[in-house]
Amino acid sequence: MSFGLSHIDLEEGTATRQAFGDALVAAGTDERIVVVDGDVNNSTFTNGFMERYPERFFNAGIAESNMVGIGAGLAAAGKIPVVASFSTFLMSNAFDQIRMSVAFPNLNVKLVGTHAGISIGEDGPSQMAIEDIALACSLPGFTVIVPADAASTTAATRAMLEREGPTFLRCGRPKVPVIYRDGDDFQLGRSNQLREGADVTIIANGIMVAMALDAAAALAKEGVEARVVDMHTVKPIDTSAIESAGNETRGIVVAEEHLAYGGLGATVSMVASEKRPVRMAFVNLGDVYATSGKPDELLVQYGLTPAAIVDAVRRVLKD
Repeated sequence: MSFGLSHIDLEEGTATRQAFGDALVAAGTDERIVVVDGDVNNSTFTNGFMERYPERFFNAGIAESNMVGIGAGLAAAGKIPVVASFSTFLMSNAFDQIRMSVAFPNLNVKLVGTHAGISIGEDGPSQMAIEDIALACSLPGFTVIVPADAASTTAATRAMLEREGPTFLRCGRPKVPVIYRDGDDFQLGRSNQLREGADVTIIANGIMVAMALDAAAALAKEGVEARVVDMHTVKPIDTSAIESAGNETRGIVVAEEHLAYGGLGATVSMVASEKRPVRMAFVNLGDVYATSGKPDELLVQYGLTPAAIVDAVRRVLKD
């Protein structure tokens, strides 16, 4: 996938789902870690763990609620369960089970949803998780992470496994550009500022981070300096970075591969309205389900592009 990048030169990396799988194998020396998968291990990349540690791998079949229940039981027994499936199957199909068996008792279950967003392409809307962040954020006690590239996913997986408490990690299907060439200084709840800028702040996560950097490069040619922030942790969110953006720049644009309601934009808005009200604009899917199609074409059709971010910045800075 090109992601419509034309103003920056980013190397193509691996998919975040693959980086998660590799990191999971590396962490598998900890015998407390167990994996429960919904019969899609070759797609979630938990198959590497299955091959290395078969005695700690459980295939629950296409039964996501049961899968979550198994994970909850393993957590109650002192294990660190990683429960993985396509994000929409996990968060939408099994939401009540997650709510009652994981969130309510605050169990140490790690939920990993792959194939998130419309960038899965031809699989179509039934498999596009576009409300998963809103669902995960609504659960008390949950940490919610949306990494931008392989390096940040590797770091996020390690942090997720080390943290005590329920966590949701969102991964994508396509290969993504390399954002962190020298590794990722990753801390849960603390964003990474990738570019300086005093005119406007672009806050993004997931595949939209590369697009935000491309948009910032395009804006620089117009004399607009945009700060770019990778808000990889949606919950707990980095309130200080949002407050600084409001104090130090003229406005904020939030870009995410998610519906308009309940995701990163809504969370940033909530913080900004309390800490430092500022002009804002949003790049997201709005209030629609996407259709099936080629990933790059879908991103253009639904306005998830660097050009859309540039237009949003212009709206924010318009006198």
